[in-house]
Amino acid sequence: MERLQKVIAYAGVASRRKAEQLIVEGKVKVNGVVVKELGTKVSNSDTIEVEGVKLEKENKVYFLLYKPRATISAVTDDKGRKTVTDLFKHIPERIFPVGRLDYDTSGLLLLTNDGEFSYMLTHPKFKIDKTYIARVKGVPTVEGLKKLQRGIKLEDGKTAPAKVSMTSYDEEAGKAICEITIHEGRNRQVRRMFEAIGTPVVKLKRERFAFLDLYGLAPGEYRQLSKHEVKQLRVLAETGQIGN
Repeated sequence: MERLQKVIAYAGVASRRKAEQLIVEGKVKVNGVVVKELGTKVSNSDTIEVEGVKLEKENKVYFLLYKPRATISAVTDDKGRKTVTDLFKHIPERIFPVGRLDYDTSGLLLLTNDGEFSYMLTHPKFKIDKTYIARVKGVPTVEGLKKLQRGIKLEDGKTAPAKVSMTSYDEEAGKAICEITIHEGRNRQVRRMFEAIGTPVVKLKRERFAFLDLYGLAPGEYRQLSKHEVKQLRVLAETGQIGN
């Protein structure tokens, strides 16, 4: 027996959080009966419908995408903008992004149909490092960088300590390039952190996710993760160390 929201997530319909929302909204049926209780457990013999569609188990798939700018990290967009899943139209599985990158942010984004895997990699308690390259307006001061390293107060609370370094700067042109590593995933977090020290981000790219990078990929291109990489990510989330 498994929790209903977990089964929905495993089937690749949605992340576990989204699955819980669908249950609460009365959009899930078990054996023809609407179920709204999140603690409900189901077995392999139960028939599950989500928004009128019978649940079918899919093979788990895992992709690493070099997300281009001007692309939404979502499955659909009500404004008709291009989404990351538009780049996977020939993939039969119903994949979704693991976390998100802002519309104007490029870089490494994972996509899968494995809700449990997505949860493990996005929940702050698992502390998965994500490294960004930020081109900023102005040159950050030493004290400003130290504030980011210690954690800086934003409108939704203080950030966790970050690893930050300035890789280059041009005092005369009033610009700099910084590398920052965080493990949280708040909305527009890196942009808001640099805004808080007076050097707003002009361009942002996620270079690494844990031990993964963009080697060999151009914007809009992707590759499948190997079984070993998926295993390493699971072990990293569970133990904080990369497995062999």
